Amino acid sequence: MPSDLTSIRLKSQRFREERQHVWKELEYLLLKVEQGRTKALSDDEMLRLPKLYRATLSSLSVARATSLDQSVIAYLESLSTRTYYRLYGAQMSLGQRIIRFFTRDWPRAAQALWKDTLVSAGLLLLGTLVAYVMVMSNSDWFYSFVNAELAGSRTPAASTESLRATLYDQEDQAGLGVFATFLFSHNSRVAIFAFALGFAFCIPTVIYMLMTGLMLGGFIGLFASKGLGWEVGGWLIIHGSTEIFAIILAGAGGLFIGRAVAFPGQLSRRESAAQAGQMAGLLMAGVIVMLFCAGLLEGFGRQLINSDFLRYGIGLGLLALWCAYFYLPRNFDAMNSWETDI
Repeated sequence: MPSDLTSIRLKSQRFREERQHVWKELEYLLLKVEQGRTKALSDDEMLRLPKLYRATLSSLSVARATSLDQSVIAYLESLSTRTYYRLYGAQMSLGQRIIRFFTRDWPRAAQALWKDTLVSAGLLLLGTLVAYVMVMSNSDWFYSFVNAELAGSRTPAASTESLRATLYDQEDQAGLGVFATFLFSHNSRVAIFAFALGFAFCIPTVIYMLMTGLMLGGFIGLFASKGLGWEVGGWLIIHGSTEIFAIILAGAGGLFIGRAVAFPGQLSRRESAAQAGQMAGLLMAGVIVMLFCAGLLEGFGRQLINSDFLRYGIGLGLLALWCAYFYLPRNFDAMNSWETDI
């Protein structure tokens, strides 16, 4: 046992001796930047800062993997964090951060999670088809799938005429604002639960996506059983192409985190979940933007636009725009070049 401890200490000492000159140089240059003396850096020093930063990150990775002295790991983590903030974080204004999020971070996260997005969409579609078939065969199943608060007067007991009226009657402008707020709050909860429950090995997220699909399918099945399938499709798609897409992406984020926890690889479960959470968190931040847009469409556009063809046109057009925004190939590394400037 003593010999093992001595071996570890020697290994840690050798690691320090081989690499600490890089850390010291980086700390010296970083101190100048932190003291507001950036102009005192020479051109060569400016160019060396990113290289020293990458070398320090490499040292930190090795230190973590080989379980070296915790004081070394803590020092390297602190140095790396300070350097990242000065090289990248502090150099971007709020406007630049917002632009980078919409032009790079958000679509990049969506592309990285495309497999989880397909699974999430498949689960929701499965639930929708199951509920649709069951409600079409027996309308009493509707009460098992659709929340009474959301259903309101839209139930199997309603007549075809009253159901049709709910699809086209305009509400007063003040009521529209209240309705939009309620729907935004409800849909946000749906997405947040689908995302947040993913840490439990994906199981709650899978169940939640299926339940959301069951509610959607039950709702569609009710109207379709009354001969209003085309009409309810337009009523849903004007906002659903954005809202349901957002919920699917939230579910994908939950599944991504759940996979990271279930299969952490060489990392600990906590580290794996933390890394996955960074990427999924970017996606979830964008989901909130989508839900806000969907809330406006649901509370205002859908109630004020009564043409089925116009509803379908707007909904399908938005779906095409979202797909192009997220999945059209692009060179993310060439975007927002200011983030590599000091």
